Amino acid sequence: MGPSAQAIAAYDPVQARAMDREDIRNFRSWHKAAAHRARQAGFDLIYVYASHGLTLPMHFLSRRYNQRTDEYGGTLENRTRLLRELIEDTKDAVGGSCAVPVRLCVDELMGPEGICAEEEGREIIEMLAELPDLWDVTVSDWSNDSMPSRFGEEAGQEKYVSFVKQVTSKPVVGVGRFTSPDAMVRQIRKGILDMIGAARPSIADPFLPRKIEEGRLDDIRECIGCNICVASDMTYTPIRCTQNPTMGEEWRRGWHPEIIPPKENADRILVVGGGPAGLECAVALGKRGYDVTLAEGSEELGGRVTRESRLPGLSAWGRVRDYRLGQLSKLANVDVYLVSRMTAEDVLRAEVDRVVLATGASWRRDGVARYHRLPMRRLDDAAVFTPEDVIAGRTIRGPVIVFDDDHYYMGGVVAEMLRRQGLEVTIVTPAPLVSQWTVNTMEQPRIQARLLELGVAVLANHGLVEFGGGEAKLACVFTRRCTTLPAASVVMVTSRVPHNELYHQLTASAAHVQDVGIKSVDCIGDCLAPGTIAAAVFSGHHYAREFDRPRDDAVAFQREIAELGTWSPAGKSSS
Repeated sequence: MGPSAQAIAAYDPVQARAMDREDIRNFRSWHKAAAHRARQAGFDLIYVYASHGLTLPMHFLSRRYNQRTDEYGGTLENRTRLLRELIEDTKDAVGGSCAVPVRLCVDELMGPEGICAEEEGREIIEMLAELPDLWDVTVSDWSNDSMPSRFGEEAGQEKYVSFVKQVTSKPVVGVGRFTSPDAMVRQIRKGILDMIGAARPSIADPFLPRKIEEGRLDDIRECIGCNICVASDMTYTPIRCTQNPTMGEEWRRGWHPEIIPPKENADRILVVGGGPAGLECAVALGKRGYDVTLAEGSEELGGRVTRESRLPGLSAWGRVRDYRLGQLSKLANVDVYLVSRMTAEDVLRAEVDRVVLATGASWRRDGVARYHRLPMRRLDDAAVFTPEDVIAGRTIRGPVIVFDDDHYYMGGVVAEMLRRQGLEVTIVTPAPLVSQWTVNTMEQPRIQARLLELGVAVLANHGLVEFGGGEAKLACVFTRRCTTLPAASVVMVTSRVPHNELYHQLTASAAHVQDVGIKSVDCIGDCLAPGTIAAAVFSGHHYAREFDRPRDDAVAFQREIAELGTWSPAGKSSS
């Protein structure tokens, strides 16, 4: 159902039928019954929701979706009628026993084609100003509301919602990926908001309000705006957070975000590698009370996080390193050594009980990933580069082809960086879209738009099959028909090779390892299996939490098993 007969927004071959008056009456009745059930369940707040382009109330407000000519269409007052009725119905259903907030999109960031804060967004709130108990204001759609840090700053919604408190006496709450207490206080003092809403920031740190209250600002795990949490929703998988590895594991594994069990023994632990996995592992082990040595081969900590945060738009990702360095500075039982590349002999002489290898991974140069499962045979190796080369500032001549068979953010951001250096860039991908997987982090349309605006040529549905002699041979993934493009250089953004040589050297001499008292040698993070930064942080935390727990064949986490009652014709459970 919908306000008007229209095709749905997704690509499914389905159209909505236009609701008649009986449909509207039924919808109001269902909504009121749901509010009544929510009151019976003991909720204190029962929302009426008209945001993100997700619900009928917002569709009725929108001229794009509502082309009715009756009392529910046409003028803004008519299009607001259903929202008004739902608020009144909900308040009637709860009888003053709980509050009825309204979440409203005040701007769709579409100009005159959508709801705009300067016009209809303001008028809607003026019409309904005193009706809700609280206004929860935001922008739509979800990708605008939960803007990735690469494309939007903290408090980015301020200019759209700043008018609301001028037209209502009811309290106002808003969002904007608030991570800085100063930014939060500024919103209150400027009279923009009465309360700060924090979704992604409280995923990164559920104790954000308490840490502000107690003045523990250095202990806040600030959201980096990578939207890995959103990707979990998009892919129907357990939620993950790059900054907070306990997210989603509070009940399943019993992991508290702030409380970690004390050590079980007196083991001394060597962590080799100071990237995201190694840093998180060292911090968590140190907080448990273990004596830890962290050896990093380079002159700086952070590994791939430090390198990648130098790419366009990714500076906020450096918070993954910064938070953990701040925590390490408070742990007297963790010793950190830079420029300390460890050999097998070094490890054997280290006088430790356990060894954890977090030595990371490097991008491949031979094209192996999804399109090519074996190394490419015809490559001008001298002109083939990797993302590490781009970050390091190696000289790359144009025209350059970025072959993206990774499909996350790296291909797009490398192409952007090279283009900003003045090179002629073509990004080639076997996928139908640039950075295809970032559809799940709500970045993809912005990534592709930015590349096109910068003048990066995009060739989708094609694979790189040969490179040499100043040109690249490309093949259509469907027809295999080949074309050529001039290319002086190719940047391979394909897959990564784990740096696990040290692991294999140590495990090859297992008897010698045991002789010196080392109980275990384990890999974590990209050294174990290259993945996201979130996966690396989780891997380091998982080891630190559970390496000393008894291991058996049982499932490693609790499973929620629903027991269903028998169905009865009245629609009620008999159990």
